[in-house]
Amino acid sequence: MNDKFFDKVEKKTNVSKDDILELAKSLQNKNLKDKEELKKIIKNVASLAGKEVSKEKEDKIIDAIVKDKIPKNIDKTI
Repeated sequence: MNDKFFDKVEKKTNVSKDDILELAKSLQNKNLKDKEELKKIIKNVASLAGKEVSKEKEDKIIDAIVKDKIPKNIDKTI
């Protein structure tokens, strides 16, 4: 991914490129079908972004990930 992508993400989320890359690295060996693991990841991402995630939103995110409803080319959505 190029720096323009990371610049856009940083502007929208206030999360640095280094934090994004570190998060991506930490996800490489995670089971993204494990709901408890996903809860930990969501809390981590929310903490990085300084945002609260409601239980309802957390459940929707988990459902979308488990059912593969997440776009594969996420850079097009930013």
